Amino acid sequence: MAESLGAGKWAYTKGLHDLGNGCYAWLQPDGGWGWSNAGLIVSRGESLLVDTLFDLPLTRDMLDAMKSAEPRSTAQIDVLVNTHANADHVNGNELVVGARIVASRAAAEEMRGDSPERLAQLMRAAGEMGQVGRWYRQSFGSFDFEGITQTCPQETFESRMDIQVGDKAVELITVGPAHTKGDTLVYVPGDRTVFTGDILFVDGHPIIWEGPVQNWIDACLLIEEMDVETVVPGHGPITDKRAARALGEYFVYIRDEARKRYDAGLSAFEAAKDIELSDYSSWGDAERIVINVAELYSEFAGEGAQEGSILDRAQLFAWMAELSGA
Repeated sequence: MAESLGAGKWAYTKGLHDLGNGCYAWLQPDGGWGWSNAGLIVSRGESLLVDTLFDLPLTRDMLDAMKSAEPRSTAQIDVLVNTHANADHVNGNELVVGARIVASRAAAEEMRGDSPERLAQLMRAAGEMGQVGRWYRQSFGSFDFEGITQTCPQETFESRMDIQVGDKAVELITVGPAHTKGDTLVYVPGDRTVFTGDILFVDGHPIIWEGPVQNWIDACLLIEEMDVETVVPGHGPITDKRAARALGEYFVYIRDEARKRYDAGLSAFEAAKDIELSDYSSWGDAERIVINVAELYSEFAGEGAQEGSILDRAQLFAWMAELSGA
């Protein structure tokens, strides 16, 4: 069983963690489906928030804690950066009143194509969806998706963007498509800190919604090359560069194992069940291997994840429900 990749000096507890020198992390154990992290950067009365949370009550609690810790800087958040379009990183955007909301162009486009109402509808219908519905309730039943107003970025960028927060330089670096269509790292070089969004899952299996997988491997290598000592992932405990190395190795492993089974003629689901994951037995949400193998199969078939998986999402969620024993 692999050891936890959390950095030993940071306890993995719910709430606001002071990283020092005006950087904070908001953590939500256990880091599984929907339990995402966020970040705060403050300097000289100015503030930048990295992501909101999956629902409005969770986001309110986070913002209240940040205002208590930094009342001068967070009376009004100046800039909100959404690292990507997944709902557990953007559904609380409406509560950050008056902020410039910034994201990569690809992330903003993806966000506009997915209303928060979709999740609310799914949860309302879960009781009539059998095993898949039980899995939805098991994974997402702790969240309140009702009454969320979609609030998208007004400002977008390509490749890179520099933002000044007081006397801190903050670099936004796009590394997608990988996890989603428009993944962004938020790097604070002066503090040797990076907020990775869902480019890093720590102690949990990642999920390749978009790919190609090589982009994600390259993003992990980029983090390894950065001059950073504190790494705040999208899910899981605060960590260091070891997590980027471990995740890159995971992707190389499942890519190579999936390729063997693709060449042998196994279906994506057969391959997902067959790939040995004992080296990752301590990582949560192992059912995500289904999504990852399906996206790899799309790449092997020459379709490319950007052009759509060879399997539809409904089938993939049914297989995840089966693997998880929902």
